Amino acid sequence: MRTATRLLLAMLLWAGLAAAAHAKPTSAAPPAPEVETAIADVLNSQERLPLPLERIRPALIAHYIRDQAPVYWVGTGRMTPFLQRLADAGDDGLNPADYPIDALIELRDTIDPADADSAALAELFFTAFYVNYATDLKIGRLTPQKVDPKNFRNRKTVDVLAIMTGLSKQNGPGEFLDVFESHNPQYQALKKMLSLYRAMTESVEWDQIAMGGDIKPGDSDARIPEIRDRLMLTGDHPGGGDQGDVYDSSTVLAVRSFQLRNGLEAKGLIGKQTVLALNVPPADRARQIMLNMERWRWMPEDLGDHHFIVNLASFELDEVLSDDIIDRMDVVVGAVATQTPEFSQGMQYVEINPTWTVPYSIATGEMLPKLQRNPSAYAAEFEVFMNGKLTSWGGINWNAYGKGNFPFTFRQKPGPKNALGKVKFMLPNPYNIYLHDTPAKDKFLATTRAFSHGCIRLSRPMDLAYHLVGDVAGWSKPKIDAAFAGGQTTRVSLPQQIPVHLIYATAFEGDGGSIEFRPDIYGRDRKLDAALSGKPSS
Repeated sequence: MRTATRLLLAMLLWAGLAAAAHAKPTSAAPPAPEVETAIADVLNSQERLPLPLERIRPALIAHYIRDQAPVYWVGTGRMTPFLQRLADAGDDGLNPADYPIDALIELRDTIDPADADSAALAELFFTAFYVNYATDLKIGRLTPQKVDPKNFRNRKTVDVLAIMTGLSKQNGPGEFLDVFESHNPQYQALKKMLSLYRAMTESVEWDQIAMGGDIKPGDSDARIPEIRDRLMLTGDHPGGGDQGDVYDSSTVLAVRSFQLRNGLEAKGLIGKQTVLALNVPPADRARQIMLNMERWRWMPEDLGDHHFIVNLASFELDEVLSDDIIDRMDVVVGAVATQTPEFSQGMQYVEINPTWTVPYSIATGEMLPKLQRNPSAYAAEFEVFMNGKLTSWGGINWNAYGKGNFPFTFRQKPGPKNALGKVKFMLPNPYNIYLHDTPAKDKFLATTRAFSHGCIRLSRPMDLAYHLVGDVAGWSKPKIDAAFAGGQTTRVSLPQQIPVHLIYATAFEGDGGSIEFRPDIYGRDRKLDAALSGKPSS
C-alpha cells in the first residue's frame, strides 16, 4: 500500500469512517521486521500525519528510526491491558471519554497479518496515546492559568522520548504508568478516597434529607434517623446506640466530626448548611476529589524537604519537615473580590517591625476619599511620598487627584496599628503576596476566613517568627526580643530559602486519614470542572 493511501485510511479511521470497520478481529500480526519497515515509511513520508502522531512526530522518529526501538504493541498482547487502563481512567482521576478507546480497539482488531501497514499504524497510535495518558497523569490535562487567571503555576513539561524509551524496557505498560503519578501523600490519599466515593456512587441510595428548622442537641426531629444513617455512610458515626428521633450525644459527636471535615462551624447544631453538606451526593464528592487530583498534578514534584503549604480553601498553613506536619495554624486569606493567587515561591527573609507600603488600589479606593474629607486623617501613622520623594502632608489639595492622577505613595510606620502587625515573612513575587501578623485578631474567630486584600494573615505569627529567626537563622531569644522592643524595622535573612506553596485544595486528607471537603468560596472548582468538561466558564 502506498504511503499516501495508508495515511488517508488512518485519517478516515480517526474520523470513525474506516472501511475496515467491520473486519473480523484477529490476534495475528505481520513479522516484526516488516512492521518496523512500515513504521519507518510512515514517519519518513512527506505528508502530514494524523494529529495524535504529528504532534509527537520528532520523538517517534527518534525512537523507532534513530534508536531502532523494537515493536512494542503489535503481536505482544500488550494492547488489551492498556485499553483496559484507559477504560478504567476514572480510577486515576481521569476521564475515559478523553481517550479514543473505540478507535484504538478498532486498530487492534483490524490488524491484517498480510498487511504490515495496518500493524504499523496500530503501533504508532498506541504509542501516541500511551504518551498522552502518561502525560495527563504526570502534569495534568490543562494549563493552570488558562483555567483561572489567579493560578500562576506554569504548565510542567514532559520528555516524550524518555516515556517511549522507558516504556520499551517494560514488560507491562500498566505498571509503568504508575511511575508517572504524583507520589505526594495528598495525591495518593485522594486517589484512595476517590475509589471509595466512586464505589459509594454505584452502591448507595443518596436520598435528599429534607430542609427544616435547626436541630439542637436533645431535640426530637423526624429527620434524625436519616441523618444518623447518612453519618454512618460518611464514616462519622460508628453505628449502634440510640436509633430514635432524639438528637442524642453520639449523634452530636458525629455531626461535629462531619462539620469539622466539611469546614462548617462545629458546634453540633444541625442547620441549613449542615443539611446541605449532608445532601451532597457521592458522585459530586468524587468529582471534587478528581478536580483536586488535577491541582496536585500541577504542583512541583519536589515541594522541598522543609516547606510551607497554605491551603487557601481551608484557611490553614502547614509547616512540613520530611513529610511530617510539624506546625499548623489558622490563616486569613483574600476576600472573594481580592482573591489570593496560587503559586510557589521561596521565603527569603523575615522583617521585624515592618512598614507597610499601601497598594495603589487601597490608596486610591479607600484612603483618598477619606483624605478628601479630612486632609490629616492619616498624618499620625503614615508617611507620604510624592513621585517617590518624602513630602509633607500639609498643603496637598486631595480633591485635585483621582485614580488616573495620583502621584502619591503611603507608607505606614511600625507600631501597634500597623496593618502588618509586628512581623512579616517575605517570599518576593510579582503578585505582592506575603505572610504577616495583623492587629485584626477577631477575624480568626470566623470559620470562613476570607477577609484580606490578598496577603495571608497568620494567627500565631510570633511563634513562627521565633522559630524562623531563632531556630533557623540562629538568633538568640534575647536578641529577637530586643529587635521587637526596639521598634525599628529589622530584616533577618534566612540561611536558605524555604519553599512556600499556595494551593486551593477543596478536598484533602485530614488528621487520622479522613477526607475533608471545603466550600468552593472562590469558584475555582467550578471553573476547573467547566474547563475539563470543555464548557465555557464565567
